[in-house]
Amino acid sequence: MKAYDIVIIGGGPAGLAAAVSAKNSGADSILILERDKELGGILNQCIHNGFGLHTFKEELTGPEYAARYIKQVLDLGIEYKLHTMVMDISHEKVVTAMNREEGMFTIQAKAVILAMGCRERSRGALNIPGYRPAGIYSAGTAQRLVNREGFMPGREVVILGSGDIGLIMARRMTFEGAKVKVVAELMPYSGGLKRNIVQCLDDYGIPLKLSHTVVEIRGKERLTGITIAEVDKKGKPIPGTEEDYDCDTLLLSVGLIPENELSRGAGVEMSPITSGPLVNESLETNIEGVFACGNVLHVHDLVDFVSEEAGAAGRNAAAFVRGERARAQGREIKLNPIEGVRYTVPSVIRPDQMDEKLTVRFRVGNVYKNCYISVYFDDERVSRRKRPVVAPGEMEEIKLEKEKLLSYPDLKTITVKIEEA
Repeated sequence: MKAYDIVIIGGGPAGLAAAVSAKNSGADSILILERDKELGGILNQCIHNGFGLHTFKEELTGPEYAARYIKQVLDLGIEYKLHTMVMDISHEKVVTAMNREEGMFTIQAKAVILAMGCRERSRGALNIPGYRPAGIYSAGTAQRLVNREGFMPGREVVILGSGDIGLIMARRMTFEGAKVKVVAELMPYSGGLKRNIVQCLDDYGIPLKLSHTVVEIRGKERLTGITIAEVDKKGKPIPGTEEDYDCDTLLLSVGLIPENELSRGAGVEMSPITSGPLVNESLETNIEGVFACGNVLHVHDLVDFVSEEAGAAGRNAAAFVRGERARAQGREIKLNPIEGVRYTVPSVIRPDQMDEKLTVRFRVGNVYKNCYISVYFDDERVSRRKRPVVAPGEMEEIKLEKEKLLSYPDLKTITVKIEEA
């Protein structure tokens, strides 16, 4: 059985950034396992720009952003295997994988980094009534068909869900000559970035209907039309608000789910909110030496934040392999997200193990205007930051300092919440 210091599962933006960071932090033998035919992950089909503003201080397309990291991986001589599917990770960090050349094989790792990304929620999860005609795609599948395969899914398009991929595909389909008739969103707010709503919908006169959903699908062989209706506060369609649209294509952009079958199989503890692993300040799961980063941990809005988080996971995994980050018996401080804050990553902090500064990322559960993001150490408020608006589509963050946490030796809980101004 071959042995490596660090095995990284997934060769997308998180896996690449983690590998580069681990190598630069002194880890010797690193192996990336990627199930696709090339490195770069989902970025390879994201040919629009807007990537890299934080990381490289310039605007890049998805493939350009991926290429920068792939070049670093090649320059550093980091090993990778393509067309390789990981089947299992044991508690002893034995990774079982398979590919065409080697068949089934096992690798012993000192540390494992989970970087499998996320997948789209399917039509089956939505319970939309109607037949199963051709012409219904997830937005990411349509993106791959148009941008990579050169295949146009349809000409008259309705999009359900206003996640970022759906918004970007509204513009992309318009560029390719399709007519995007409407974007319907079940929630009373959009799930995407504000800049994407402006640049992809408003600039092209595509209507966004909030608190609307698809209630009927027409067509047997091929989609011929759909009906949308307004929904009440409980998400139930309101009779009498139905609108019919003739279309040959329905794109679903109804949320992303972290790809965590492997993590669950390995016994990693999961968050019911994010559907990703629960991690500490080092991005380490409940299994010692197994780290998680990127969209497998929680769905990010910007790839720059994925790279930053993966960089931290790579550094911490390298430190773990060197024996610098053992599971200390020191105190753990619990993060408590309440009143508008849905979750935090990490969910616990060990002050003696953390870096000098730690970024805690989270999302809110609603749109809040003119509010404060407040942080409490037990019952004492230690910071509040005024925000004109916070929304579920945009990830928020707070910074914690090691020095400050160590000056509160009895601190048990850090509470993060939204307070009205």
